[in-house]
Parts: sequence; structure tokens; C-alpha cells
Amino acid sequence: MAGLIALGVLVTIIAGVWTDWLWYRSVDYGSVFGVTYGTRWALFFVVGIFMAATIGFNAVLAFRLRPVYRPAAATERPGVDAFRTAVDPHRRLLLGIVLGLIGLISGITASSAWRTWLLFINQVPFGRRDPQFNLDISFFVFTYPFLRLILSYLFAAVFLSLLAAVGVHVLYGGLGWQARRPRATMATQAHLFVLLGVFVLLKGVAYWVDRWGIDFSQRGAVTTGASYTDVNAVLPAKTVLAVIAILCALLFFAGALRRSALLPAVGLGLLVLSAILIGGVYPAIIQQFVVKPNELAKEYPYIHREITQTRLAYGVSNAVVHPYNGITSQTSATVHNESSNLPGFRLMDPAVVSRAFQQLQQVKGFYQFPGTLSVDRYVLPGEGPVPQDLALAVRGLSGPPAGQGNWINTHLVYTHGFGLVAARENSVAGGGTPDYVESDLPPRGLLGSFQPRVYFGEGQNNYAIVGGPNGRQGGEELDYPFPNASGQRNTTYTGGGGVPVGSPLARLLYAIKFRELNILLSGAINSNSKILYDREPLARVAKVAPFLTLDGTPYPVVAHGYIYWVVDGYTTTDLYPYSQRLSMPAATSTSQTPAGNVAGQPTGAINYIRNSVKAVVNAWTGAVSLYQWGPRDPMLGAWMNAFPGVIKPSNQIPSYLLPHMRYPPDLFEVQREVLAEYHVLNPQAFYGGQNFWEVPNDPTGAVANRFSQPPYYLTETIPGYRQPEFSQTTTFVPRNRANLAANMVVDSNPTQPGYGTIRILQLPQNAVTEGPSQVQGAFESNAAASAEITLLRRGGSIVTLGNMITIPVAAACSTSSPCTSPPPRPDPPGPTRRQQQSGKPGDQHAVVWRRSTSCRAAVGVVRSRHAGRRRARDRKTFSGTRRHRRRLARRIANRDGESRAARFGRAGAVPRGDRGGRVARDDCSRRVARGSRGQHDASHARAAHHHRIAARHARLSRRRDHRCADDGRRWEGIHD
Repeated sequence: MAGLIALGVLVTIIAGVWTDWLWYRSVDYGSVFGVTYGTRWALFFVVGIFMAATIGFNAVLAFRLRPVYRPAAATERPGVDAFRTAVDPHRRLLLGIVLGLIGLISGITASSAWRTWLLFINQVPFGRRDPQFNLDISFFVFTYPFLRLILSYLFAAVFLSLLAAVGVHVLYGGLGWQARRPRATMATQAHLFVLLGVFVLLKGVAYWVDRWGIDFSQRGAVTTGASYTDVNAVLPAKTVLAVIAILCALLFFAGALRRSALLPAVGLGLLVLSAILIGGVYPAIIQQFVVKPNELAKEYPYIHREITQTRLAYGVSNAVVHPYNGITSQTSATVHNESSNLPGFRLMDPAVVSRAFQQLQQVKGFYQFPGTLSVDRYVLPGEGPVPQDLALAVRGLSGPPAGQGNWINTHLVYTHGFGLVAARENSVAGGGTPDYVESDLPPRGLLGSFQPRVYFGEGQNNYAIVGGPNGRQGGEELDYPFPNASGQRNTTYTGGGGVPVGSPLARLLYAIKFRELNILLSGAINSNSKILYDREPLARVAKVAPFLTLDGTPYPVVAHGYIYWVVDGYTTTDLYPYSQRLSMPAATSTSQTPAGNVAGQPTGAINYIRNSVKAVVNAWTGAVSLYQWGPRDPMLGAWMNAFPGVIKPSNQIPSYLLPHMRYPPDLFEVQREVLAEYHVLNPQAFYGGQNFWEVPNDPTGAVANRFSQPPYYLTETIPGYRQPEFSQTTTFVPRNRANLAANMVVDSNPTQPGYGTIRILQLPQNAVTEGPSQVQGAFESNAAASAEITLLRRGGSIVTLGNMITIPVAAACSTSSPCTSPPPRPDPPGPTRRQQQSGKPGDQHAVVWRRSTSCRAAVGVVRSRHAGRRRARDRKTFSGTRRHRRRLARRIANRDGESRAARFGRAGAVPRGDRGGRVARDDCSRRVARGSRGQHDASHARAAHHHRIAARHARLSRRRDHRCADDGRRWEGIHD
């Protein structure tokens, strides 16, 4: 059985490695497979063999040093003797098994450190030095972690060797207890002293390496980096301890030579005492009695180091801070008109309008759109050279319809999404629908002709087998719904991507990989078939560039006849000296991505980040291209040395893709988290923290004021811009306050020289400008705004508040939020009000409403004009039936002398629909039972009459519900 299990594991591993090779070869990244797998296997064997050989050597040496004649005390151990008798005949087998397990575990853990090894041997100098040791930053980023890795395995090897030697010596009588004291033979003593000496010697080396580690200390007022105590107490202590450890190691070696335990005992005691007093007590005394009474004065230069290095590490050292008044003497109407004229003045929130896309453009239930649409800009034909901001999304595939999820449908028929939908952000069409520039299926619009089939896209987690036999049942894929006899158009993939699975061996390998026997047996697979897997853009980029951290928001681009996915790649580390560490998932957590927005390699805390790579994935072929991006990055230089030819230079970015590149949102969110504190450049003010900011919580999120506001893309004009530019913007509020403190904007247009420039508009501290949550409260409490919102909410409609965006306009701060609601009547469509507040003195709560047509499908159910008329008639009929029920209830209550409240609940309300009829019928039945025998006939007749009336009312209620449901289905049928 064990042999079969081992064989199964081996076959699975072989199938996994082989299919990985086939996948990498299919995307022309075989070198990535060779480097990653080659490095992993090399580390696995080198470290595994080293650990097993070191421990095995010491175990064998201990066995050879066993005493020929065991002392008398050794014969007084019946348990040990019995164990030795049982083990000794099989010692070679047992030792081999133990060493094999140790080597296996050590090799597996070492193989996971392949990034550390590749960065060490391919390191590139940063050209900047740390302020404490005057060493190039590359030493801390590339060399220091490798030294720590080597020391960890050396410590493990010596420690496990020591345990193995002690075990063998005890087992064979070289080590034991005599008269309650440890007793060892001379050979055993020398062996153990040498191992202990090596261990202490390694500890001395570790103390010396730890000296450089103070650049990542988190002691005192310095968040990350060496503080006063680290420099003046810990650093000298580490140096002294390193020297003492080396001396103690020499004492252990001398004890081994002189066959005396006195010198090693003295050395061990000295080392322990020094570690406690010099390594622990002395720094604590300095911190408590020297630093804390004068902390600002002592830590001032080190705080300055941290501010400078943190801003360099996160790429915000060139952020420009502009004082901004935030208050204007112009009227709110003037401010509103100026903001309305901006090209990117939003009426469509990408997080809200997605529901309109889903209801109006989904077409069939097996298609889907993402919860938040992407934002990009396009030059539209006939509308001039200025790009327009568009909200767009790919019509992806969610899988077969409910109940049809068999293997054929899931993997051979429903294989791809189809088309892309785009709408203007700053306008809506007649009838309240989004103003589409690309829509329908097949797609038509202003974006030109392009390949609409999306075989590689978001949410496509299943593998697909394509390219099967034409014309054979089960061999063609569903292309898109079409009004013909079959209700659909079929297709066969000809994109060139995927791994061929025509051969029996390939089918066997993938049957093992995916644990699916149908791959091996299906007749729908032939010599032309290919298997597509790892189809999500993030998954494909993470596989071809396993050294990158990826932005979790890929976005589609229509260009050059194809749909492309653009993914931003980051190089990160947590070993930049004096730079504050933060959690990237926490920094990218917003109301739209509560759990963070990071993909790629595992990322915890970081203190250095660069957007150094732009990855492009073709949605039709699956081809992946990696392009260098931005200024020189030593981290990327090291990876390019490790993977030559994988990343193309930036000048090879196609011209049709360059205008669609943008400043990545995850980087911007990390940088705003840093600048919330590190915009303060004065160490004294930084120490006080009175000018620290924070990102405000989103008052319009799914859970209001729980998660921070996401940044927004829009075209705007701010001080420093010569014309409106495509930008990414966010706001700050003072820490633990709600008023507005600053507005942060980054130029996101790569075709302009100012791309990547961060500008912060800082508001005066002696004036209060309302922040997002306060403006939202003003919208709700203002009489005019409240009346408009109440109007939108009539008839039970749900008002959805869009993104709360603050933009600088006319020396003021204009905050606006679109309110979207389904119209209460189908004709005319209900209005969307855009709430806007400006900073006019004395008019802080002035609310300006911009009336426009509504995105009627953004919330609720889409209503057709015909359905609206029927529902209006049904409401009128139903209100009449309710009056009849009330009249009937009063008549019954008056006749029986019972109060109306006691009979029908609070305020005499009667349940509607069938419940009302059932209550009336039950009440009549009870009344008949209570009546006297002489009144039975009359009461029975009255009860029967009331029963008929209640039943008629129930039928009317059900008919109303059925009509509404039929109208809804009829509307859906039109769009299907």
C-alpha cells in the first residue's frame, strides 16, 4: 500500500511538472520555467544533501566514538539497553530514513527561498547609501537576507547534529549519569564540545550580522530604523557580544583539546551573562533613563532619517505640496457651472452603473460583468482629439445555465465571454440608460472593429478544451445567442493559444493534473484540440513573472483590433533601511475592496515599492507581454539579470497601447497611506503628530463609513495643470476629525511629461472645510436636498448614492455625488440628482442640483412603459380592494360588538392578499360556531357571503402579482 501511495505521489508530481513545462512553452516563456524550477531543484538538493550529510556524519562519528567497554554505570540502564538491542540491528535503515526526512524537509524549505538566492547573485547597486553604515542600499536588500538565510541553515545543521550525537552517545554508553552527575567519555566530551563551539562561533557571526539589522529596528520614536538607543547602546552591545561569543567558542575548542569541562563552562556562563547584561539590560537603561526624558532631542536626527528614507522608498520624495485656500467668493452656481464643464464630471459611478450593465447588456444569464467597472479614456470618432472618460467592462462568462453544468457544457461548450460594453461617465442617454459608445451583442459602437471573443478574462477559472472537430456534436463552442432555429451561433477557437492535447500522452497528463477521466476518454477531443487554463489575466502574469507583486485591478483596453488586459506589476521589498513598513493588503483595503487588492507573490509588510512593469494579456490568444516601466529600478534590474529577455524595454510598448496606460490604483493607495504622515518634513512636527492626516471613510459605501474611500480616476484641472488631465484623486482629513485637510492628485496620463507627479493641495488649518462625511450629512439634512431625495424615494424606490468626489474648482473645493434611483413612473424617466457643495463663504451648506435623466437600471427592476401602465392600473384596483376590506372589517366588528383593534391587530390593519382572505374566512367560521342554533341559518348565509367577498379580494391580489411578474418576464424576454 505504501508503495502504491508513493507511486501515485510521484506520478502526480511528474504530471504537474510536465504540464507546467508544456504551458510555459505554449506562451514562449520556457526560460522562466527553466530558471525557477532549476533554482528550486538546485537549492532542494544542495541544502537537503548538506543537512543530511552533516547530521549523518556526526551520527556516524558518535557511533565510531562509542566506548568499547561500557562503564558499570551504563549497565544500570535497562530501558536504554532494551531500546539499543531493538534498534541496533536496523540502525543503518533507521538512520537513512531519518536523514532522508531531514533532507526532504530542509530541501523543500530551501527551495522556497529561490527569490533570495536569485536576488543575491544578480544584485544591482542602488546608487544610494544608508545613513548609518554608509553601505549601498543593495547590501541590505540583496546580501543581508541571504546571510541570514545561510546562518539559519548552519544553525539548524549544527543543532540537529548536536541532538543526533547526544542521542547516539547516550544509546551506546558514551554519555550518561553517574551519582546524579553527567558522565562522558573523553571522546564523547571532545565531540560535543566541538559541536557546541561551532554553534557559539555561529552565534558570534550572527551577532555581527545583527549589527546591520538595527536599520530595521522599531524601537522608540523611530517607526522603522535605528534610533538613539540602537546606535549608542545596541550597536556597541552587538559588537561586544560578537567578540565574547568568538572567545567563548575558543574556550569550547580548548576544552575539547584539553579534555576539560572547566573552560567550556566558564565560556558558556560568560556568554549567557553578557547576553543578559550587555544585550538586554544596558539598552533598556539607556532607553529609560537617557532617551525618554529627552526623547525629541535625542531622536531628532533619526526621525529625520526615517522621513527622508521613507519618502525615497515609496517614490513620494518629489510630491509637490501647494497651499490651497479652499474658499471662494464666487457663487455656488458659478462653481457648479465650472465643475460641470470639466470633461470628466461624473454622472456614472463605476461601482453603481455596473448593475445597469448587468441588467441591460447581460443578454443571457451565463454572461456577467464585474461589480466595479474599469475607467479608461478613448478618442471617439467625430468628437475631436480630446479623449473621453469611459466606464467599460468585458462581458465575461459565468458558466453554463443553472442545472446544465455538466462536463461537456462547462469545459467544451461555454468557453468564452463575448464583447465589451462602454459608456460615457459624464452623461446619460434618453430614457435614463447609460450613454453607450459600445454595446449590444455582437458589439457595435464607436470603438471600431475588434475581435470580441474573450477566452482569457476575469472570472474564467475553469479550463476549456477548444478547437474540436467542426460539425460534430459536442465539438463546437457556443459563440453568442442569435435569433435562428438553434438560438445561438457556434464557433471553433482559432486563436493560436493553449496547449495541444491531441496526443494520448498529453491527454493522460492533463487527466492526471485536473483529476478528470473525461479528458482521456471524450470523443469531442481530437488532434486539433487545445486546452486553455490559467485564463485569468492575473494568474497568467503571476505565472510568467513570479517575482512581481501585481495590482488586483486589471482593466480591458480595446486597441489594434483586439481586447487586451493591462496589469500593473510592482517590485517590492521590506528591507529598505529606515523606511516605514506597512501592510500592502491593509493599505489597499477600501469600500470597493475590503480585503485588499493585491495579487502575485505573497506580500505581507513592505517598505519599498515601484511600478516597474506593465503586463499586457491578449484576451483572444492569451499571449503575455511584459514591458519595463518608469525610471531605473535596481530591484527590476536584478530580476532582469535573473530572467534575461523576459521583460522588454519600455520603448517597445506599442503606440496603440501607450495612451491607455495609467497610474496604478494600488500604488496610489499605498502612497497616500504614506503621505498621510510623511507629508510632514519637520522632525519636531512629525514627533508631535498634530498635522497627521488619514484617508476618510466612504460615506456612500455598501456599509457607510466603515471602509476608506477608494481613489477615483477622472479628468480634472488643478493648480499646476495647463489643461484638464486624466488623473487619480483622493482626499485627506485630519486624524480623528471629519473636516477636509487636503486633496491629493497624481497625473495619470503617460503621454504627458508630468505623468506620476503627485500634487497635494493643502487647506489652511485655521479654517474648516467640510469633509466627505460632513458633506454627505449636509446633503441629507439640507431642506432642498432632502426634498429631492424624498422625491426620488417615492413609491419605495431605493436611492443609491454614488462616489463622493472632491475636486478643486475656482479656488474652492467642490464635492459631488450622483444619486441614482429607478424611476417611480416609466414615462417620463426619473431624474438623477447630482449633489454638489461648494466652498463659498457664508454658504457652506448651499446645495446645487444638476438634473439629468436617470440610469433606471442602476437599482431595482427595469420597467417597460407597458408594464408601468399596467402596474399603475393595478395599484388603483388594489387600493379599491383594500377599502372594501376595511369596510367589511368594520361591518363584522360592529355586528359582533368586538373592537376592530382586537380583531385585526394594531390600528385595525388587515393583512393584505391571501392572508387577508384567510383571516376573514377563519373569523367567519369562528363566528358561526359561536352563534345560537336559532340564528345558524342566517349567520351561515352571511358567513358564506363574506367568504365569497374575501376570496374575490384574494384573487384580485394574486392577479395583480401575476401581472407584475408577467410584465417583468416579458421585459427580460425582449432583452434576451
